[in-house]
Amino acid sequence: MSSETAQVSSLPLPPMQYINFYTDENVRRNRAPLPPRPIHDSYSMFGHSFNADDTIIRSLESQGFRRLYPMHFERRRELKKLNHSLLANFLDLLDLLVHCPDSPKRAEKVEDLSLLFIHIHHLLNEFRPHQARETLRVMMELQKRQRVETATRFKKHLDKVQDILQNALQSLPDQNEIESNFKVPVEILEHMDCNPSDSANADPCYELDRIMCNVIDNMR
Repeated sequence: MSSETAQVSSLPLPPMQYINFYTDENVRRNRAPLPPRPIHDSYSMFGHSFNADDTIIRSLESQGFRRLYPMHFERRRELKKLNHSLLANFLDLLDLLVHCPDSPKRAEKVEDLSLLFIHIHHLLNEFRPHQARETLRVMMELQKRQRVETATRFKKHLDKVQDILQNALQSLPDQNEIESNFKVPVEILEHMDCNPSDSANADPCYELDRIMCNVIDNMR
């Protein structure tokens, strides 16, 4: 093909003239525009007019369709009846197409099938609010379970750390043991007092380092 086929998206493009205002600089300086205000009256979306006061699931009569089931009904029973009617009308349409393809009843059967599909979709859509509530409930229960598990693991780690600290504190020696281990022997002090100059000349290391080395040797 010489000319490229243009790709058409099923959804409208994002409002770039509105998104371009939300740069990092504008957000940091509070220059980004505020979000649009909620609509309180009618509005148009995807070529259809909507009213803000409309219910979530609009009735069939408000949409211009004839109701096939009563006002008070059981959804499961009515869905089964609609499914059977849909199958029967589809078989009738096939019979017309085989025997009388030019019959005007063919258009009537197509309209009947369309009306049955609309009723089935309407009954299924009435479960959407219940589905949304159940989805939210399951999601909140999952978050609660994850937080409880996280708190339980944190409590276990905290108890383990406290046990380690308690064992470390119990294994520390007493102050008297520390003083006795680091006490300089009398022989070393007498040797230091007797020959301070000779020991300094004989050993080139620092005097305090030599004392500490002797203390460590005596502790072994």
